[in-house]
Amino acid sequence: MTQYDYDLFVIGAGSGGVRASRVAAAFGARVAIAEADRFGGTCVIRGCVPKKLLVYASQFPEAFADARGFGWTVGETKFSWPALIAAKDREIGRLEGVYRKLLEGSGVTIFAARARLVDPHTIEVAGRQVTAKHILIATGGHPFAPEIPGRELGITSNDAFHLADLPKRVLVVGGGYIAVEFSGIFEGLGSQVTLAYRGAEILRGFDDDVRHFLDAELKKKGIEIRLNADVLSIGRRADGALDARLKDGKTVTCDSVMFATGRIPNTAGLGLAEVGVALGPLGEVKVDELMRTSVPHIFAVGDVTHRVQLTPVAIREGAAVATMLFDGQDAMADHTYIPTAVFSQPPIGTVGLTESEAVAACGEVDVYKADFKPMKNTLGGRDERTLMKLVVDARSQRVLGAHMVGENAPEIIQGIGIAVKAGLTKQQFDATVGIHPTAAEEFVTLRDPKRVSAAAR
Repeated sequence: MTQYDYDLFVIGAGSGGVRASRVAAAFGARVAIAEADRFGGTCVIRGCVPKKLLVYASQFPEAFADARGFGWTVGETKFSWPALIAAKDREIGRLEGVYRKLLEGSGVTIFAARARLVDPHTIEVAGRQVTAKHILIATGGHPFAPEIPGRELGITSNDAFHLADLPKRVLVVGGGYIAVEFSGIFEGLGSQVTLAYRGAEILRGFDDDVRHFLDAELKKKGIEIRLNADVLSIGRRADGALDARLKDGKTVTCDSVMFATGRIPNTAGLGLAEVGVALGPLGEVKVDELMRTSVPHIFAVGDVTHRVQLTPVAIREGAAVATMLFDGQDAMADHTYIPTAVFSQPPIGTVGLTESEAVAACGEVDVYKADFKPMKNTLGGRDERTLMKLVVDARSQRVLGAHMVGENAPEIIQGIGIAVKAGLTKQQFDATVGIHPTAAEEFVTLRDPKRVSAAAR
């Protein structure tokens, strides 16, 4: 008779938790998983999947306009927000069912209930207590909205997927990837969009050329960007509209205020601190390189650790924990050179170091850039450009970073990410034959550096 009910108990059925459960079960472990909400987590239910479906929908007006330049006559078009949301909900429901079936097919015991720790090996779930040798926390995070008067009048990205109607005027508060993505969605579907960010430039943490370039492209589309603009309060007008007052004394009148002001980990009420799990200032679970918490048999993966908040990273971390525990391998999840996409319009694809990070690491880098109008836009007529950039260590000639803003950037950077991860040099990029005519070929035809960037001495 075993000492515990389960070898592994997972709290949270998002991408990381589900992958850990399935991998552990495949190694023969007795696994249970608890989820208080919908199966699939942030990505599937209220994040990247429904968001990208809305991005697709918002691109059709430009596609209709482009068609005329290629000889097509497009008749009257009409958009229905309720029809889009209903179609999105059907697809999300289908995907949730897939996640449940994957768990059931793997032999994982499912608790559709909230779980919390009552001691280091005991979990209270569905009105009873069960024990586990190992516990994995994979509860993700949720949107944060600042404590300002009238905050309750605003919405977050979670709410945006379930609005009854498309707002005519939207104020998006924030300057990160969620803010620029939803700005593009709302603008493309017909809303008048203002983006207000408290910082000096959008997309903090991204390469500076990427930040400048996307700012200009968003403005071309009619998105008003207000920088150094904190929202101090929100009030309801007599006509039902909202007034958002900014720190500069100006007011933005709109029909909806969406907060895209960051995310915080879902750790409240889980009993973590009570059993000795160390938490950070935002409530994030502190872990080491093996995703182990301060309690050796309790692990955490994904957004709840507030490290790299990306679905594929959570999946890698979950698989690594299961492999380590039940296949005897110390399988660390590698967090270096992670390709990243922002589904703004135009989208961003990036992998590796920014120019400033590379200068700090190497002292001197060669910078290669191309800024051009894509072939599609020569007949389509849109004034949208593409940026491509390579950051190269001046001494070793290793490519340290690749950055792109433009159509298909995420698809292109996935392949470039392999090369950067493998440590290829600029000469090896140059020796690769390009595919013509494509935008992607620019990455292997950038011959002359635009500048040499070096650390101050």
